[in-house]
Amino acid sequence: MGYLKTADEKKQLCFVYLTFMLNGMLALSIGSLLPFIRESQGLNYAFAGMIVSLHSVGNLVSGFAAGALPVLIGRKKSILLFNACFALSYILIIAGGSHVTLALAFFMTGLARGASSNFGNYTINNLAPGRAGFLNVLHAMFSVGAFLFPIFLTVLTRSHAENWIYACYFLVFAGILSWILYFLTPVESGKEVKKKNGRKEDNAFGFFREPLFYLCTLTMFFYLCAEQGVIGWMITYFVDTGLLSDSLSQLMASVLWIMMLAGRLTAAGLSGRVKKEKMLLAMGVGIVLFFFGLLISRSTAPIILGIMGFGYSMAAIYPTTVSFCGGMIQKYSMTWSFMLTTASFGSILMPMIIGRIAERAGIVYGMSSVVVVVVLDLALIIALYVYMKKAGGQAE
Repeated sequence: MGYLKTADEKKQLCFVYLTFMLNGMLALSIGSLLPFIRESQGLNYAFAGMIVSLHSVGNLVSGFAAGALPVLIGRKKSILLFNACFALSYILIIAGGSHVTLALAFFMTGLARGASSNFGNYTINNLAPGRAGFLNVLHAMFSVGAFLFPIFLTVLTRSHAENWIYACYFLVFAGILSWILYFLTPVESGKEVKKKNGRKEDNAFGFFREPLFYLCTLTMFFYLCAEQGVIGWMITYFVDTGLLSDSLSQLMASVLWIMMLAGRLTAAGLSGRVKKEKMLLAMGVGIVLFFFGLLISRSTAPIILGIMGFGYSMAAIYPTTVSFCGGMIQKYSMTWSFMLTTASFGSILMPMIIGRIAERAGIVYGMSSVVVVVVLDLALIIALYVYMKKAGGQAE
């Protein structure tokens, strides 16, 4: 907190951290709820993959709009508008009805998630530009919410599977609480027409000339392919293959996010002592090795080890990659919106690809397709590492 000067900046930090924890619970609950929704609605793999991807479509749409809309109506009104979709989406799931209603609900969870991600990353980057530690703590808070919900859901459904609907009531409450916290966050209510420091910006689209923009965006793209593919389908994969019991499969989601929390806190702690490009390279190697291990495992102990290693390795890839572009995000107002929008296509495409492959060849082959994206992500991380070494570690 010593880095922050004013009371409003400290309030912004605390409130954004709290809302990110709630958003982790609200956004990542869809992977845990998916097996119950599939069972109650009689969904096939292809449709299940499509609605998970609709979550990512909403994430992409609002990720871009939430970066541009503040210019018209201000940041406060923008985040309140989109964040309201969390509570509304779970009300739609509770109400049930047609497949169209369910698809709309998943789309709305994505709308809220994308806006929250944009708001949180933008706010923290403005408070502490280029400081990977602050961003890693932000994403660690997301992990806290993400690992708490599967535990809660497991306890709730241990004896009666139909109790999953009560978890949705809880998520409606969490969505309302998240909206209230955003309402209380001290944010300029006026339209954002110029930079915080009052200086006139360079060409708003000048980032297209920066090689760093493409390296970071593609690294985030393939990372999100792997993240959303694994998070969206992991529980279904374990349940449908019979590798783990239903309750243990749910707990694996919590194990994954506990390890992501540990990884993000570790990265935050090391950020002042270890160069972030070296940490990123180690993480890239880790996700490849541990995902391969997870995929070939057929007994409980190696599966748990694979999940733990994969979660720990992937934990800080996203925030660390974003931190390389801190100066560029401040310099060009549209940088973050374009980065987030482009990268989000990965989280849209991968769940659908897994669902299509699973429908035709089985869930094992569907999950195996993630191998391709983790290898490509490692290749991009290596390219980013080489670029940063040549640039002397200075990102613009």
